[in-house]
Amino acid sequence: MELLNIKDLHVNAGEKEILKGLNLKIDEGEIHVIMGPNGAGKSTLANIILNNPEYTIKKGEIDFEGENINDLKTDERARKGIFMSFQTPEEVEGISVMNFLKAAKSSKEKEPIKVFAFKKELEENMEKLNMNKTYSTRDLNVGFSGGEKKKNEILQMLMLKPKLAILDETDSGLDVDAIKTVSNGIRMYKTEKNAVLIITHSSKILQNLKVDYVHVLVGGKIVKTGDESLIKEIEKEGYSKYINLNK
Repeated sequence: MELLNIKDLHVNAGEKEILKGLNLKIDEGEIHVIMGPNGAGKSTLANIILNNPEYTIKKGEIDFEGENINDLKTDERARKGIFMSFQTPEEVEGISVMNFLKAAKSSKEKEPIKVFAFKKELEENMEKLNMNKTYSTRDLNVGFSGGEKKKNEILQMLMLKPKLAILDETDSGLDVDAIKTVSNGIRMYKTEKNAVLIITHSSKILQNLKVDYVHVLVGGKIVKTGDESLIKEIEKEGYSKYINLNK
């Protein structure tokens, strides 16, 4: 079943056009990877799917489960099952990790949370991600290391169980062990009924994942789509020949 269908998407940041006719379709059960040089529009794509107000759709359509979501607010898109892990997670004072997750889960599911079952699931997921359980009572991301912030993003994904998870450079700045933990978290989350869109510069996070499609994004357009072999090709040859495809 189709989850996401982006058609001829043109997006501006201010007066500057960033995405220039991008097309992308993601079905249930798939893992897609977006790679490309700096400034290609990768993070813009992630942000516009979740309706970051810094970006404006000038043309094109974003459909989620067959519904046009162009005019939906960020929280409405999140409640429909779209999740995004940020490159640089925000620190939020005054609200603990546990309370943040309880509020988010309650809003998404539109029903009270069963506290005992919630705490048990939270502790189990934190253990799987090698996170100290005391972090659940600390203010959201405040004083967390870069690696712990990224693990916390994956923890949110596991607890909220979105239909589509967008991971924007989640592996940036992580050491080898942390990257393995994040990859394990993606595998724990992934089912035949959801999907993952991974935006990355590095192939390390992909080594233990079964990737279905790899897309090369250059100059605001997807210029090449292939299977996992495309990752090795990019590692060996870089993006120069794909840049030429967009001319």
